[in-house]
Amino acid sequence: MPDADISPEQVDATIESKAFVVLLAIAAVVGVVVSLATWCFLELINQIQRGVFVHLPSDLGYHGGAPEWWPLPALAIAGVVVAFAIDRLPGQAGHIPANGLAAGGGPAMPVELPGIMLAAIATIGLGVVLGPEAPLIALGAGLGVLTLRLVRKDVPPQVLTVVAAAGSFAAVSFLFESPLIAAVIMIEATGLGGPKLRLVLLPGLLAAGVGTLVSVGLGSWTGLSTSAYALGTLSLPAFPRPDAADFGWTIALAIAVAAVTAIVIRGGKGTQLLAKPRPFLVLPVVGLIVAGLAIAFQQTTGKGFAEVLFSGQSALPGLVSHAPAWSLSALALLIVFKGLAYSLSLGSFRGGPTFPAIFLGAAAGLMAAQLPGFSITPAVVVGMGAATVAVLRLPLSAVVIASVLSAKSGLGAEPLVIVGVVVSYIVTVRLSAPPAAGDTPAIAPGGPVAAGGQVTRSNTPSENPAR
Repeated sequence: MPDADISPEQVDATIESKAFVVLLAIAAVVGVVVSLATWCFLELINQIQRGVFVHLPSDLGYHGGAPEWWPLPALAIAGVVVAFAIDRLPGQAGHIPANGLAAGGGPAMPVELPGIMLAAIATIGLGVVLGPEAPLIALGAGLGVLTLRLVRKDVPPQVLTVVAAAGSFAAVSFLFESPLIAAVIMIEATGLGGPKLRLVLLPGLLAAGVGTLVSVGLGSWTGLSTSAYALGTLSLPAFPRPDAADFGWTIALAIAVAAVTAIVIRGGKGTQLLAKPRPFLVLPVVGLIVAGLAIAFQQTTGKGFAEVLFSGQSALPGLVSHAPAWSLSALALLIVFKGLAYSLSLGSFRGGPTFPAIFLGAAAGLMAAQLPGFSITPAVVVGMGAATVAVLRLPLSAVVIASVLSAKSGLGAEPLVIVGVVVSYIVTVRLSAPPAAGDTPAIAPGGPVAAGGQVTRSNTPSENPAR
């Protein structure tokens, strides 16, 4: 593959070559392999969550549901397992989610995948407030590299980078059931642009398309529904067009969401400093604190502790559709308790930061929908977009995610989403303190997919417990 200073003519020649056709074929195979592995990973987590929080309590005689104290041992065990993966296995279980979807280095190597996957399964499966998108990016990159090396040993680094990125495309596409979201997130986070963009985009889109096809087909092939973990479109009232009041409340909500999120991220950075030198001590303690927050929320509001635990991706549709059942005080307490649990999880456990941010942004939007002249649809969508960009610092990705999730309500809220994302992004940048010496920058030099499987800017993501 050509270097970063490739010309448009060289790109055209590369795309027309037989070698590029072979690369596309490999990307398609990688898309299938990664999508199947992603499905296995997500289905395993789904079954663990149901087994630990639904079936096991029932088997032990708690037929009315898990008792209030149940999260304490579950999250303490999660802390021990993740500490083991960080301290004893190659790769330190991937990057720390407080750094967003970015870290330095190259693609996750196959030898690092066991530690990354073990930490992610323990984190997400046992209820910690993080999502699956970051470990899935690592899984996609690692399997892409492994697949290519099985075909050919002496592979140029540039080709490895492209195939690793294609694997990450496929994994994110499977999770969101949308090649569009996958492409936007991966392209924006890698910072790819200019002529070389097409060289990464074409294999990536092909792998993402295959990933979505596999995601759609697996439900009918296996009888297991991917809706248990895929984030689908929300059911929001139709919203034809905004008015002046909507724009005013959008700006206010975006500022508030960005300010609260900055506090959450700063708390995660502080937890990171405590957890890094002593994971076997700090992670079980953090797990117990997160469980305590969930228990306190249940005792205070009468809602289930699962509202605070988990990433929130499967709980989000229920939160929005049953909005009248939530009082302002319950929503405020949900944001406080889950926000604290999220902050502690960001700096200690391993997983993705995106879905809890979306959930908390939606909760903030439900609160804002009580304001005069601000209806629920724009409030929720703006809240999700503002929270997403405040955590990921990827404005276009935040706009696309919020817009796709609210697609059934029409296009009326999209101008508000754009305004809210821009305002939140600006406020987030202004509130962010310069990184301390030795901290990992949010966007670091390196290849498109980093060591933990996270993307970086290149200079050369019922019975079922609520997640």
